[in-house]
Amino acid sequence: MPSNSTKILLLFTLVSGVLVSVSSNSWLGAWMGLEINLMSFIPLMSNVKNMYNTEASLKYFIVQVLASATLLFMVVMKTLTEDLFTFESSAYTPMVICTPLLLKSGAAPLHWWFPGVMEGLSWENCALLMTVQKAAPLMLMSYLIEINAFTLSIIMLSTIVGSIGGLNQTSMRKILTYSSINHTGWMLIALATSENLWMVYFTIYSTLVITVVSAIKLSGVSFINQTMLTNKETTLIKFMMFTSLLSLGGLPPFLGFLPKWIVIQNMITNNMAPLATIVVVTSLITLYYYLKISYSSFMILNVEPKWNFKSHKPETMKNMTAVALSSISLTGMVICTIITNIN
Repeated sequence: MPSNSTKILLLFTLVSGVLVSVSSNSWLGAWMGLEINLMSFIPLMSNVKNMYNTEASLKYFIVQVLASATLLFMVVMKTLTEDLFTFESSAYTPMVICTPLLLKSGAAPLHWWFPGVMEGLSWENCALLMTVQKAAPLMLMSYLIEINAFTLSIIMLSTIVGSIGGLNQTSMRKILTYSSINHTGWMLIALATSENLWMVYFTIYSTLVITVVSAIKLSGVSFINQTMLTNKETTLIKFMMFTSLLSLGGLPPFLGFLPKWIVIQNMITNNMAPLATIVVVTSLITLYYYLKISYSSFMILNVEPKWNFKSHKPETMKNMTAVALSSISLTGMVICTIITNIN
């Protein structure tokens, strides 16, 4: 694990890579930005003291290099046949260039690397992988994506795999991974139907992921059965964790329901009612396994072992951050509704 100064430098170059990629005026510049981003994230992931971190970073590196090489090959082919500096393209160019970008962002059916990599990462890196690392590929796809059979099949597969894949998982990291795949499908719908809607969705989604990860890290939970065991000191953290999870699943009246509500409305406007039905049903399945965990932990299997004398040191700053983020998650929907009604 790098030192704090090295970590700050790597995070700076990580964000710089995203900015280079999204502000580039050519596909070659976009590819370079993605490479800078990748080369900054690998050292953040790897840790010589933890075998799982090293394994995850190697898996991630191989997959991302495959996607980058494919993207570069497609860009060179596009240059030879069309033009490097245009995003307008022929009928098949969006499909061939979006495929490596979908692999980079972990959308189904190119999601096979995502759960394995997430399982070996620390919580901070999990949050980065689910949020920042999706920004550049999604922004590049927004230049090309259009509603066709290829896009619709990717959207349906992502939402279905993301919902069904998380049903029998016991690891919190894998549950969040499959939820992220489901959300990627929603973001692709937002990309295809509107220019700015996906940015709203991505911002709210990123806020909720950071909220969930900060609450889970404070509680020290990695598996579902650990949420059943609690002591009186961690009750607030547990409440924050589950309300944030339900918000991420899209339960009204939490903030997570707002972007899904807007996307559904947009789909109905664009005469996509059958697709809207499919994604809503898959979102309900995702919400089901969040509710199952939350209900079991809150109501039925709430056990406090008598030998649990672990004293939790008061980490005021981390607690305050988690409380602030959870408050946004809890009250954000209400505030947004009030603002909408006033306007």
